Amino acid sequence: MCRNIRVLHHFEPPTSPEEIRAAAEQYVRKVSGLTKPAKADVAEIARAVEAISRATARLLDNLPTRGAARTREGERERAKARWMSREARIVSKASAAKAPARKKAAATRAPSPR
Repeated sequence: MCRNIRVLHHFEPPTSPEEIRAAAEQYVRKVSGLTKPAKADVAEIARAVEAISRATARLLDNLPTRGAARTREGERERAKARWMSREARIVSKASAAKAPARKKAAATRAPSPR
C-alpha cells in the first residue's frame, strides 16, 4: 500500500474531513496510477474520491476505540524512530556488501614483481 496514507482511526483531536479527503486522494492516485488526471478523467476521479471519503468517514465512525487515543506528534515520533531503524539497516547492509568486494578485489590483484 502507499506509504503516504496514514492511520486515521482513534486520534485526539479527531481526524478532520480534510485528512480523510487527502487520504482518499492518495488512494485514488495510487490505484489509478495517475498523479494528474486528464481533463476527461477529472469528473470520474472526483467521484471516486468522494465515494472513498464517505466510506472512510463511515468506517472511522463505526470502528470501536481501543486503548489510548493516538496523537499526531506521537505518530511523527514513531515514524521518525522507524526511519532511523530502517536507515541503520540500510547502512549496515551497504557496508557489509562492500567488505566482501574489497577482499575479493585484493585477492584478484596480481602480485607485484620484486
